[in-house]
Amino acid sequence: MNQENQPVPSFDSMDLSEEILRAVRAMGFQEPSTVQARTIPLMMSGTDINAIAPTGTGKTCAFGIPMLEYVQLKDTRVQEIVLAPTRELALQIGEELTALAKFISGVRIAVLYGGQSISKQITTLKRNPQIVIATPGRLLDHMQRGNIRLNAVHTMVLDEADEMLNMGFVKDVTKIIEATPSDRQLVLFSATTNQDVLTIAWKYQHDPVEIVVEATKKDRPQITQYVIATEPERKTDDLLYLLDADVYQRIMIFCNTKFMTDKLTSRLCREGYQAQCLHGDIPQAKRNVVMNDFKRGRFPILVSTDVAARGIDVDDVEAVINYDLPNENEYYLHRIGRTGRAHKHGVSFSLVTFRESVRMDEILKYMITVPTPLHFSDGVLRREDESPFFEHI
Repeated sequence: MNQENQPVPSFDSMDLSEEILRAVRAMGFQEPSTVQARTIPLMMSGTDINAIAPTGTGKTCAFGIPMLEYVQLKDTRVQEIVLAPTRELALQIGEELTALAKFISGVRIAVLYGGQSISKQITTLKRNPQIVIATPGRLLDHMQRGNIRLNAVHTMVLDEADEMLNMGFVKDVTKIIEATPSDRQLVLFSATTNQDVLTIAWKYQHDPVEIVVEATKKDRPQITQYVIATEPERKTDDLLYLLDADVYQRIMIFCNTKFMTDKLTSRLCREGYQAQCLHGDIPQAKRNVVMNDFKRGRFPILVSTDVAARGIDVDDVEAVINYDLPNENEYYLHRIGRTGRAHKHGVSFSLVTFRESVRMDEILKYMITVPTPLHFSDGVLRREDESPFFEHI
């Protein structure tokens, strides 16, 4: 792959339309993030891109702005495709692109995902959207039914490609790519890289440019990380102590299983906390309501599994709590990336038992970071600098 281009210092220097610049200003963006500065000019030149960038650094605008600049308003065919691993992320990409297109008359954007009525989506497709954002399974379903053709697609984006391929969508993604013209632009965005991403890049991209973004100080999530020593039998009680120790207006708590997500949410509600949960067994309509209510601040605590939380983009999450440690190192990065967004400071806490200490060590080596160790003593959160439990961290 070729080397990335040099960052462009401002939106005004990117030769963007006045409509896009107005939308960018209306959304509160003063200057491009690192990934936006490096990606937008390349995408507007038609270059294939393989971008590795941390979560929360403005990737949606990085591909959304060039897509809207080059959509042909008089063409009623599908011209641009964005694939996302989850319904939630697809919906949020749709919201952000709609905001970017606020001052462009004639842009039609469709969002397709499982859990919504097929007939309703067919009606949407009959309105001839130029841009389609979809989860792989639902898009392939519409393709097989003859509801959509991709023969006029000139730009295709795989957002969170690493997660999408890890979730088992390799065959679906391959079929979708092969249904587009071979000369279309293919752009991959990932938080991490893996062999499946590299294989897709090798097979379907043309002379791609690789962009590796280590978030700069201006767009790096500002997250203070803490590790709390606990024991299995008192983990939930320590969580309650933690929730009482600091007043956070919006908190995300992560569990590894649907069972624990339900169990912990029920316990929190019994203890008088306003909490709701997200996991794969909750009907999509209910999940949408929960997500929207959380975004609007109607309840402060969201308990979620990793998959259900992928793509949740809420700027005001003040704290992330790992009730369970994730099984994959990358999930830790994705989890704590829910906080510290939009140049705000965030905090993450991991409740770690002795049996989980080796797993925590693996995560921290992956993150190349050293958190502050803490423990509860008589219900008071204290530093654990001298504790042998965390001596190896």
